[in-house]
Amino acid sequence: MLLVDDLLKLPITGLVWIARQVENAAQEELANESESITAELSQLYMMLETGRISEEEFVAGENTLLERLDKIQEREKGVNGKGDGSPAQNRSEMGRAA
Repeated sequence: MLLVDDLLKLPITGLVWIARQVENAAQEELANESESITAELSQLYMMLETGRISEEEFVAGENTLLERLDKIQEREKGVNGKGDGSPAQNRSEMGRAA
């Protein structure tokens, strides 16, 4: 009887396992995207300091990257249910971490 029960549950447990794998992959991708944006910001600062880009180019690039980072953080906070997810709150939290 137990073997029959296990066989009947197999499709459901397989779907649960697949859902968990997809969730883990999505979380890992978000973490990697956040790290990538942080690295791009660092590179942008270096380019500004070495004179390879102007202040205007820096500001435009920084705003674009910070907006992307804010969107990622809003998604993370929406999933975790923390904070209001506002860009101002996210930037202030980033400033404290830096």
